[in-house]
Amino acid sequence: MGNETQDNFEEFYREWRDEQKQQLDNLVFASNNSQPPQTDSSSLSVLVAGVVAHYERYYKTKSKCAKADVLLLLSPPWTTSLEDAFIWVGGWRPTTAFHLLYSKSGLQFVAKFEAVESGAAASPIDLGDLSSEQVHLIDTLQRRTIVEERKISEKLAKQQERVADAEMVELSHDVNELSRVEGDDTSFVTGRIKSTLKLKEEGFHKILQSADDLRLGTIKAVVDILTPMQAVHFLIAAAELQLSLRDWGREKEEREASSQAVA
Repeated sequence: MGNETQDNFEEFYREWRDEQKQQLDNLVFASNNSQPPQTDSSSLSVLVAGVVAHYERYYKTKSKCAKADVLLLLSPPWTTSLEDAFIWVGGWRPTTAFHLLYSKSGLQFVAKFEAVESGAAASPIDLGDLSSEQVHLIDTLQRRTIVEERKISEKLAKQQERVADAEMVELSHDVNELSRVEGDDTSFVTGRIKSTLKLKEEGFHKILQSADDLRLGTIKAVVDILTPMQAVHFLIAAAELQLSLRDWGREKEEREASSQAVA
């Protein structure tokens, strides 16, 4: 069941990534070809809604697979070691969205300032044009997200500590004692092991679901605060970072594999 779940989700994930790359191309095209006053046109809203729906499909499919094998989704074997270094409860930290937003906003603000200094024509609205009201709404959302993220982190810590609770310690002792007496055959306690671990996995599943709900909810909430064109730039930055980490991680692993082969 575990291998089947992995194969199914990994295939879905590859297809989802390919679609993300195509969506990124569409977003970039829209950002380069939309000029005022068409910046907030309905076509941009449709494009943004399609990207958000793409994220929704990912988390919906992930939730179904997690019911079959939550441990697989918490430690996905299809990610690179570089991506693994940034994983929090099976995915990206929700608060990363705000760091991404402010980083891109700062870069685009500087670009606008330099353009004005050089006498260039005014550029279309982007994340460098966040209004004071938008900044306030984003700050409020960020504070709320930090609180929710910390709650999930605390739940995860408590769940991980349960690896050494009385039930697990007693079970591991009994299994090892019986193994020493009966040899390697501990099949008669398999049912007890499965039932005990199943309860642990159910706890992890609830935490993963909460984390994914917060991730998706954060994306939606940020997009709702932004204008359609600003949302386009935010989604471009998110996709570029995600895809780049994937590519950099693969390149790093390929270089390491090549150097080991030569050695």
